[in-house]
Amino acid sequence: MPKKVTLRMCVACRQRKEKEELLKVVRTLDGHLKLDKTYKSNGRGAYICKDEKCLEKCIKTKALNRALEAQVTDELIEELKQNL
Repeated sequence: MPKKVTLRMCVACRQRKEKEELLKVVRTLDGHLKLDKTYKSNGRGAYICKDEKCLEKCIKTKALNRALEAQVTDELIEELKQNL
């Protein structure tokens, strides 16, 4: 049986890619935002391409803020930049 491919959409460029090709950011149940390297954390999630252009667009348009319904911190943005 073939492997099931899980596709997710980047909040910046709106392209669908396999979830392992994207960074996942989660707003946890207690309201904290974090980078989810396991892709298994509970909460509201949003995905971003592992591309500097997508991250820049995401910051400029506040797409991540809208997707997570929360304010993205500078610390989280720095962590995302380090994990590109």
